[in-house]
Amino acid sequence: MVDKELLTARLEAAQRVADAAAAIVRPLFKSDSLQVDYKEAVSPIVTQADRDAEAAMRLILEAEFPDDTIIGEEHGVKDGTSGFAWILDPIDGTIAFSIGKPVFGTLIGLACQGEFELGIIDQAVLGERFLGLREGGSSLNGNLLSTSGRTELSRAKLAFTSPLKDPGVERIVEAVHVTSYGGDCYNYALLASGYLDIVIEKGLNLYDYAALVPVVEGAGGVISDWQGRSLTQAGGSDVVASATRALHDHVLSMLA
Repeated sequence: MVDKELLTARLEAAQRVADAAAAIVRPLFKSDSLQVDYKEAVSPIVTQADRDAEAAMRLILEAEFPDDTIIGEEHGVKDGTSGFAWILDPIDGTIAFSIGKPVFGTLIGLACQGEFELGIIDQAVLGERFLGLREGGSSLNGNLLSTSGRTELSRAKLAFTSPLKDPGVERIVEAVHVTSYGGDCYNYALLASGYLDIVIEKGLNLYDYAALVPVVEGAGGVISDWQGRSLTQAGGSDVVASATRALHDHVLSMLA
């Protein structure tokens, strides 16, 4: 059981961390001054906004919680001893950000002893902050969220960041009502808000999904790996999220 005072202090800090990232990310969106570098990775580019935003986020956390672990996409791992771990992705969807599509987000996850306790998906340009708490529900700018409650695959709305070549995925695409491509972390925010019913992705890193788990689950959704196992702090995973347990079980059976 997590101490509520310790968690509350970190929740308040998480909001300030999101504000600090937004202050850097927002002015650089669609800016001619944005610097883009290329890297050898699944996402082949990184921007100054990625690096500077994470640096600003870490500065707050290191000052206020020096004993907490910090795991970031751009600046690596700082080990801690408190049992709390911050997992940061300053811009999830860097390609979308770099070409002016507002479907990226800043991800802030907090784990305690391996359990994902808190998640934020912050879309700075749209002014949308999705907050999920493992034991406190999910909200958008303070308003409670709920998934669609969809159980029928034939009426479901499915989203991918990019097309996936997989027989099970192809069966699901044929079975659902609507399929959308693109979206990165924003797809999970849309699922938590009731606009999407299923999101499927492959090869996500810890910093890609840590913040998503509390947001999806807090809204009543289900998120796991493709085998139905809980997502953990251990490492990367193929991820599927659904609006309901019944829909999730159906999707998992088709992926199998």
